[in-house]
Amino acid sequence: MSASSFPGGTSLSHLDIYGDAAPDGVCGGSPHMHLVSTEAYVVVEGRGTLQTIDGEGFHETELHAGSVVWFTPGTIHRAVNHGGLQVIVLMSNAGLPEAGDAVMTFPADIVADPDAYAAAASLGGPDGREERASRRRDLAVTGFDALRDAVAAGDRGPLEHFYQAAGALVRRSAAAWAQLVRERPLAQAERSLALTGAIASGDIAHLRDARVREAPAAAERRFGMCGRIRAYDITDSEEDPR
Repeated sequence: MSASSFPGGTSLSHLDIYGDAAPDGVCGGSPHMHLVSTEAYVVVEGRGTLQTIDGEGFHETELHAGSVVWFTPGTIHRAVNHGGLQVIVLMSNAGLPEAGDAVMTFPADIVADPDAYAAAASLGGPDGREERASRRRDLAVTGFDALRDAVAAGDRGPLEHFYQAAGALVRRSAAAWAQLVRERPLAQAERSLALTGAIASGDIAHLRDARVREAPAAAERRFGMCGRIRAYDITDSEEDPR
């Protein structure tokens, strides 16, 4: 992974939450969770809610322009669009979700079967991708609703089974995740520690290397889990205009 001086080893994207309705009549994205990464929403336009399932049960958090919410690993989340909802997403551990740190809430039998999960999660080629993204979302909502109803009834068994199955699903790919963490957030933290030590000893040499960097225009929107997503390329480049 290319080096990036973007704050905190995070990734940045602009997300237009899906506006079509799932089988339960709710408009929004595909419920899922991250096993290692924390995700943050900065709402820039529209309104909606964030539906979550965690160790304390099911919750709904109102979203409107100016809202800032974040959720830690293990939080099952579903972005709900009540009208024009757009968010800036900050994700810890840049590159980790793309490497597999995200599991959608498909029904239990699918999450427990790696081949079935891979088939359900795949969007395939460009033709018909929008329809497949909707089908994927609808399947994830089916599993989410079952988890929500069980938790609401005081039964945490299905949630625990989902956690266990999700962990087993990504266990093999997780072996490579440590390197991604070392290359971005850990490297930045170690760099910051080195600079604090340098300043404390009177060494200000690094200040002469100061630069302003600018991300290129966001790429064309692609179909993500929660909506149409524009991911910014925040890797450092020697060709930055400033």
